[in-house]
Amino acid sequence: MRIETDFGSPRNRGANSEPQVLLCGDTGVSVEFAKIIDPDINRRVRRLYKRLKTGAHPGIIDLGPAYCSLFIRYDPFICSLEKLLCIIEDNLEAPGGAVEDTPRIIEVPVCYGGEFGPDTGEVAGFHSLGAPQVAALHAAPLYRVYMIGFILGFPYLGGLDERLKTPRKKSPGPIVAPGSVGVADRQSGIYPVASPAGWWIIGRTPLKVFDLQRKRPFLFEAGDAVRFRQITREEFESYNDH
Repeated sequence: MRIETDFGSPRNRGANSEPQVLLCGDTGVSVEFAKIIDPDINRRVRRLYKRLKTGAHPGIIDLGPAYCSLFIRYDPFICSLEKLLCIIEDNLEAPGGAVEDTPRIIEVPVCYGGEFGPDTGEVAGFHSLGAPQVAALHAAPLYRVYMIGFILGFPYLGGLDERLKTPRKKSPGPIVAPGSVGVADRQSGIYPVASPAGWWIIGRTPLKVFDLQRKRPFLFEAGDAVRFRQITREEFESYNDH
């Protein structure tokens, strides 16, 4: 497979395009598979991520999987760009190694509405729904963790019911509490720390999404699946997060 290196901005590319390697400064490249959000594209991203993560490749420092791309940070004094491109090409063309079909499923309890979901009314009104319908529709799907960003541990979740597709806020709202669950466009997400919110907050989980005291500080990683479960305020307040 021919890998194209481009110093400019990525072009609009579909699901059947060949991967394109974009240079990101002197110590990074981004392998772009497409410019769309698609489960099959994301599986290709995670396949390359797993191959590079488990392989013995001196000079590769960090890997950052996203919706449709994989960022690779490397040490050019250990691994030249030319060598890195060969590694990428070899791993893209390697047979087999399919991503597992049974991802780790993490159940996330959520108390919807009220003070925990201050934007529930706006989301419900936008779609001519009642607040209980918003909660039920949000908790129904099995979500995919496409990527982790924009703040530590924030999971971008795909699989939101189309009936809850809501444009992002025009400007970020007030700071929300850790564990706040939001929706925006066709995605859902969970704020791991206190942060201004550009997404519509419809609930909150008592789980600690990011905790430096844990062996694994991040609760989620790309490729996981998330299922939300509705809980009452009493359950929220009595919940013991281990």
